[in-house]
Amino acid sequence: MTTDCCVPGSNIMILSCSGGSNVGQLSNQAAIQLTREGFGRMFCLAGIGGHLSGFVQSAKDIDIMVVIDGCQVGCAKAILEQAEVPFKNYVVITELGIDKNKDFSLKAEDISKVKNAVAESCNGKISLAYSQKNNSPTCCG
Repeated sequence: MTTDCCVPGSNIMILSCSGGSNVGQLSNQAAIQLTREGFGRMFCLAGIGGHLSGFVQSAKDIDIMVVIDGCQVGCAKAILEQAEVPFKNYVVITELGIDKNKDFSLKAEDISKVKNAVAESCNGKISLAYSQKNNSPTCCG
């Protein structure tokens, strides 16, 4: 991995659950924000789940992948296993102390918690730290 970790388009694929609960939507929102902040690029999990060859091959070829599942059901994980796509960096939001429910009023502090967990899951693979002040990524910090 290059030291230009925060350059938009960096070679980190973010795959998120987008399930019908708060934690599914937290996963999706964290992936969107991380992409906007230049951490990596959100990618289409549905394309992999549909076994579309280009999507599956792209997932197999990526240097670093982060998978975010909302809960222990592990839908995103199951999709990758079915498509035989290996991954190492895995975050389950309910394991972060966030309860699963049907309240779609997402809290900024929960999104930040997920983003921090994603960054920590990549520790040693990228140089990224979240500033305590504004929860925005800064390189090599």
